[in-house]
This record gives sequence, C-alpha cells and structure tokens, in this order.
Amino acid sequence: MSAPRVKVDLDKVHHNALTLVERLTLRGISVTGVTKATLGSPHIARALLGAGVAGIGDSRIQNIEAMRQAGIPGVMSLIRSPMPSQVDRIVSHADISFNTELDVINRLSSAAQEVGRSHGVVLMVELGDLREGIMPNDLEMMVRETLRLPNIALKGIGTNLACQNGVSPDARNMAELSALAERIEATFNLKLNIISGGNSANIGWALDCEDTGRINDLRLGESILLGCEPLHREPIDDLHTDAITLIAEVIESKVKPSQPWGETGQTAFGQPAGRADRGDILQAILAIGHQDTDPYGLRPPPGIKVLGASSDHLVVDCGTNPLSVGDEVTFQLNYSALVRAMTSPFVFRVNEGLTYAAVTSHSS
Repeated sequence: MSAPRVKVDLDKVHHNALTLVERLTLRGISVTGVTKATLGSPHIARALLGAGVAGIGDSRIQNIEAMRQAGIPGVMSLIRSPMPSQVDRIVSHADISFNTELDVINRLSSAAQEVGRSHGVVLMVELGDLREGIMPNDLEMMVRETLRLPNIALKGIGTNLACQNGVSPDARNMAELSALAERIEATFNLKLNIISGGNSANIGWALDCEDTGRINDLRLGESILLGCEPLHREPIDDLHTDAITLIAEVIESKVKPSQPWGETGQTAFGQPAGRADRGDILQAILAIGHQDTDPYGLRPPPGIKVLGASSDHLVVDCGTNPLSVGDEVTFQLNYSALVRAMTSPFVFRVNEGLTYAAVTSHSS
C-alpha cells in the first residue's frame, strides 16, 4: 500500500463521537462535529452524524461544498467568519455562519435575497482569547442591526477560547456568555437557539462544572479525532487516542555518529536541535517531512526517537530496534501534525472500519 498515508479508523472515530455526545447530552449540551482538520471528509462526517452530532461544522466553504456534493445531510455551519468574496457560495451551501462583522452580514443578506433563501447567523463574542469576536459592549448593537436584515435569521451567540492565546474556558467566562444570552433575549424579546460555548478545550469545563448555564452547544474536532483535550493534551477517559495514525516508509537505515561534524549554520527550517553525543547509533530516514506534516507533532512507537526533519526526510534514532529499508513505522499525531498530513497532496488517506469502510487517495 502507498506511503506515506494517514489511516483513519472510522469505528474509533464513531466511538469517540458517540461517547462525547452521550456525556454532553447529560449536561444539556449538543455537539457540532467539526471536520476542518480532515479536509471536510465525507467519511468522517458520516461517522459523526451516525454518532448523533447535531450538525457538521467546518471553517472552509470548499469543504462544506464537497460534503454537500457527497450527499452529507443535516445542518452545515461555517465556523470561521465568512470572506466577503464567498458570500454567494456560503448562503447556497451553508445553513449557518459564525459572524463578527456587520458589513459581512449585510452582504450575506443581499446574497440570500438573490437566491431566495434564509441564512442563519451566530454572532461570536470576544471573551478574552483575542481571536475573533464582537466586544461584549457592542453585542446589543450588532443584534439590533442583524435583526433588521432581510433573509437573515439570528440563531444565537457563541465564543471561541484557547486557540490564539490559550485562554481556558472556565466558570467565569462561560457564565458571562450565558448572561449575555439572557440579556439579549430579554432586550429583544426573542429566543436564541444556539449558545455555542467553544471547542474541544471546553470538554473539561463542560463535564466537571456544577452548572453549564445557557451553554447548549460545543464545536468538537480534536477531542473526537484524537481522543484528547487541547489545553494540556491529556487523553480523555474511554476515548481512543489512535483513531487516526500516520504511516511512513523507511528509505535509509545505517549506523551513523550521533553528532554532526563540520562548521554549522542554520538548517532548512531554522536552528538545529541539540544532539547529545552517544557515539554511533542506528539511524533511519523515513520518506516524510515538513511538506507533509508537522514532524515534531508525531509520536513514534516506543524505542524510536525523532531527531529532526527537512522538507522530505524524517530522521529517527532506532534505539535497539533496527529498521530496514521498506519497513513502515506508525506514528500517532497531535493536532498540528494531523491538519498538515490531511491537507498534503502527497499523503494518502485510508479509511477503515466495519461500518464505514472506504479507501481514498490524495485529496479525494
């Protein structure tokens, strides 16, 4: 089978999604399954919907279009603020978009009128992480203006934390989002259907807090796909952390010194990492590099250590486990490695599982 390749065990993905859906349902929270890290994979989307997620979320309209063309049903949300140049495509293929700019919502309104559709909007609020979001004091004005626009339906409000500056979801900022929702409902005499508290970084708060307040939706990708929470990258109980793995092929295997020799400067990707002098070692090169994934987001099998990488080569210390040319090594991935591997045209994708078995290659 071709390498390098990402192997997706769809049954494990389904299990992870189902487990989180069941746990969060007990807290009054539904799950939007996020497919952006998988390039909008229809196979992943079907596994998520089969596990009971309320809808699919993605950050790229191209991915949503591909899933629509593949016949994926249900509510599709564009969870990144829309580009003005794409509003026609967004109102045609996404049911909901997450917004922060009134000018963009105006453009969505005009585009929706042209095709005779209603488009749902969730207004994102800034609560400290300093990525996207309307400042809380400006939210009432944004709601008022949004409600005036034809063919736009205000679905709710939301926030995003942890992605830009690592600000953690906690009782304080989640209570603030709940209070904002109640204030908007009282001021405008309406009911907000979606109060989206955040992403996989919210898992710890959602499962452990005493009161989830008005939060009734979380947008989950990493926790489902990798079985861990993003704040500390700790595994989540009873979830698979190997639902997605990366397989690379050995193209060189030799005994070499552990230390380079000669005058050194910068490497292809910056400063070289320090290497302890351990004499000669069993070193192997695998046919994968920065152009395919984040090499430092790969977790090798026990006994193997990643020493460094260039565009196309991953250098490992084999330890006491010699590798031969043509051998394959299976790595687990962190989120950075997953995103880059999934979007590389040089990495094949293999979907396995009793329920959702299918094989695809490259960007298919």
